Amino acid sequence: MSTAVSPLAPTDVPEMPAIAGVRLATAAAGIRYKGRTDVLLAVMDKGTTVAGVFTKSKCPSAPVEWCRAKLGRGQARALVVNSGNANAFTGKTGKQSTALTAQTAAKAVGCTTGDVFLASTGVIGEPLDATKFDGVLATLAEAATPDHWMDAARAIMTTDTFPKVATATVKLGKAKVTINGMAKGAGMIAPDMATMLSFVFTDAPLSSSVLQSLLKNGVEDTFNAITIDSDTSTSDTLLAFATGAAAADGAPKISRASDPRLKGFAKAFRDVLADLAEQVARDGEGARKLVEVIVEGATTKISARKIAMSIANSPLVKTAIAGEDANWGRVVMAVGKAGEPANRDKLSISFNGIRVAKSGARDPSYNETEVSEVMKNPKIQIKVALGLGKGRDRVLTCDLTKEYVAINGDYRS
Repeated sequence: MSTAVSPLAPTDVPEMPAIAGVRLATAAAGIRYKGRTDVLLAVMDKGTTVAGVFTKSKCPSAPVEWCRAKLGRGQARALVVNSGNANAFTGKTGKQSTALTAQTAAKAVGCTTGDVFLASTGVIGEPLDATKFDGVLATLAEAATPDHWMDAARAIMTTDTFPKVATATVKLGKAKVTINGMAKGAGMIAPDMATMLSFVFTDAPLSSSVLQSLLKNGVEDTFNAITIDSDTSTSDTLLAFATGAAAADGAPKISRASDPRLKGFAKAFRDVLADLAEQVARDGEGARKLVEVIVEGATTKISARKIAMSIANSPLVKTAIAGEDANWGRVVMAVGKAGEPANRDKLSISFNGIRVAKSGARDPSYNETEVSEVMKNPKIQIKVALGLGKGRDRVLTCDLTKEYVAINGDYRS
C-alpha cells in the first residue's frame, strides 16, 4: 500500500450511512502487511440475498471458485475479505484455505459455509495461511457494527492510495432505501465481467435474480469500461448483497428485473458502480492524470469500445499523456491496430476539446502552444471521431509514469 495519496483522489468523501442488516469489522491478522488492518468481516442478517460477477481469467483464484460454487443458493450471511495474499495459483492448498476460512467464519457468525462468501487480493502464487483467521473472525463477529465503512474500505487496500467508497439514497415504492459500495484496485486492472474487488450493499428487498440482473447490466459501462494496464486480475470479484430490511418501512419486494418500480433504484445502483469505477481509474498505480477516451462515429458501440480500449491500453498513448504531449500520431496508431472499421481520411482527433487532427491530417488551425497548455490539466479527454456511423463509447484510464514501473518492479519484495 502506498503512503502517498494519488493527486487524482476525490476531494469530497461521502459520509457512509448505516445499512440495516449489515455489520462490519476489521482486524490486523498479519497476512502480509505489518501494522495495518488486512481482514474485513461483513455480517448480514438472515434473508440477505446475493449476486456476483467474476473474472473471466482462465486462472481464477480459489476464492473466485468458492463464490461461483455458492452463488446459486442466492443467500449470504457473511463476507470475508483479506488483503496481502490473493490465494491464487495455490493449488489444493488454496482450496483448503478457502474451506477453512469459510468454516471459521460460519462458526463465528452462526451460519452454514454455503452462506459465506470470500475474496482475497494481493500476491499471486503464495500459500494463504488460513489459520491466521482462527480467533480473529470470532472476535470480529462480536465487534461488528453498522458504521465501519471507511475502515472496511481501508482493510481491503493493497497498492491503493485511498479508500474507495460511494453511496446513494433512492425511493423504492414509498420507502427510502440506501446503497453503499466499496472497491479496491490500482494495478492489474482491465476488468472482464467484474472489477478487482468491489462490494455493494443495500437494504432494498430484492431477489437474487434481480440483483444479478442489476450487476450484469451495471458493470458493462462502469467497471468493464476502465483500464489501468490492460491486465485482467485472477481475483476480479464484484458481489452485491440485499438485506431486505427496508421492507419493514414499506419498500416493495422486487422479484422481477422488469418491475417498473425498479427504475430509479437501478439508476442509483449503476451510479454507485460508476463512481467506484472512476475512483479505481483515478488511483491507477503512479497515475497523475485521469484520461477519458471517447470514440464516436463508429459502425457499432461494440466497435467503438474496442477502439477506445486500444487507445486507453496503449503504452505509447499513456506515456505521451504522462509527458503532456498531445501526440495524436500515437492515437492514430491505436485506432489503426484495433482491427475495427476505420477510414484514415475521415478521422478526427481532439484533446480536451481542441481539435488537433481532421480528415486524416493535422488540423489547419493547430496551435502547439494552445494544446500544450491544456495537456497540463489533471484530466485529459481524448475524443476520436471516425465518421462511419452512430456507434459511440467511453472508457476511463490513466497515464503511465515511472512510478508504475517502480511499484511493480518490486511488488513482491
